[in-house]
Amino acid sequence: MSGYVLAIDQGTTSTRAIVFNDRYGIAGVGQREFTQHFPRSGWVEHDPADLWDTTMDTVRLALADAGLAASDIAAIGITNQRETTLIWDRETGEPIHRALVWQDRRTADLCAQLTADGLAPLITERTGLVIDPYFSGTKIAWLLDTVDGARARAEAGRLAFGTVDTWLIWNLTGGQRHVTDATNASRTLLYDIGRGHWDDDLLRALRVPRALLPEVLDCADDFGTSDPALFGVGIPIRGVAGDQQAAVVGQACFAPGMIKSTYGTGCFALINTGPDRVTSKNRLLTTIGYRLNGETTYALEGAIFIAGAAVQWLRDGLGVIERADQSGPLAAEADPDQAVILVPAFTGLGAPHWDPHARGALFGLTRATGPKELARAALESVCFQTADLSRAMRDDWPKGANTVLRVDGGMVASDWTMQRLADLLGAPVDRPMVLETTALGAAWLAGHKAGVWPDAEGFAAGWRRDRRFDPAMSADDRDARLAGWRDAVRRTLSRT
Repeated sequence: MSGYVLAIDQGTTSTRAIVFNDRYGIAGVGQREFTQHFPRSGWVEHDPADLWDTTMDTVRLALADAGLAASDIAAIGITNQRETTLIWDRETGEPIHRALVWQDRRTADLCAQLTADGLAPLITERTGLVIDPYFSGTKIAWLLDTVDGARARAEAGRLAFGTVDTWLIWNLTGGQRHVTDATNASRTLLYDIGRGHWDDDLLRALRVPRALLPEVLDCADDFGTSDPALFGVGIPIRGVAGDQQAAVVGQACFAPGMIKSTYGTGCFALINTGPDRVTSKNRLLTTIGYRLNGETTYALEGAIFIAGAAVQWLRDGLGVIERADQSGPLAAEADPDQAVILVPAFTGLGAPHWDPHARGALFGLTRATGPKELARAALESVCFQTADLSRAMRDDWPKGANTVLRVDGGMVASDWTMQRLADLLGAPVDRPMVLETTALGAAWLAGHKAGVWPDAEGFAAGWRRDRRFDPAMSADDRDARLAGWRDAVRRTLSRT
């Protein structure tokens, strides 16, 4: 059987399809951006048709780029933006509303009510999560309560809910499979990560009918076969994981204590805690890292809502730069005597603060502040937030103290940013040879399940480092900068 595996990486601002060969090299790529919809402040939506159409386009582009036919592909792996919520009609396949994106904050009041009702301990105990608009459960409730007739149709079993993976699989299989994997299920506020099933108490609390929900499978499993009408032949779908968990796999973080951080639109750091479900003392999330052969590996996760989006803001909002890759060189020329700090709480703050009402702020502006200082502040904001997560993880999981951080995502191409990250962490940062680790993780899940790629140990042996960034900043300088950052965050929080 061919060793080629197709990974579909459906992200927040674009969809990519990548064909990997059996040496984990990239044979072909297709990418398409799609429109972001912002109907109100704090509301973020995607057109479900865009998610599907760009998936089809990119798969065909990737196959053409690789010079391959669909019959050359051994399996498909899917990784996706997590928590983004879709509901559609089971008979027609038509969505009842645009997708509510993970960044969307419209359910903040509902989350406050759930907290006031005393549900936070139950939700955290069962799901490992905190009550926040970020997760899918309250988005489902909003759709059922807002779209005319939706709740009645859902209770009658006529509607289907899914995160983006489920929506793509439904369409790829011609509506034959309504499934998800354990990592995506674990991000809904509805899934008991200890027992491994949808939780009836949580379904009642959020008023979500069980009939809406997909079947939950392992990350490497039989998710169905693509409709032959799409690509000429049916291709087995054998791997699925939410984007951050797929990056854990793609970075070969299979050993407890290993940590990775992915820098895309947001930033998400996960530390593997093995079979131990660690309860955070620092408001990190306890989540499923991956589930293979029915065995769950857990992780602690810190979520930063704005990472690469801060660079996009410089480019599209302020016009400070024309291209994202200009931000690093510009930051390197900033005035070292100006301590300009950006708290990028454009859609609230994630871990460890979980404040949906916080909003962004700039501190330390002077008459001399210009594009260089703003670029540095934007990039440093990502490093500062990562340092907060790293400190919390070391406190929650001492076995991971001083662990090398493996990084991936678009921002890690910036040497300046990675060096500043190492400086503010006080720990080494490793950038891999293959930066598309999210897609690679999905590909390994599918390729391994299909029998054409090796086991976890064999895959980990193939991981290669491009460059290590060692900290060069003095401890006093680092401490002073972190103290300034934490003071700025304190001033931004809505509860202060």
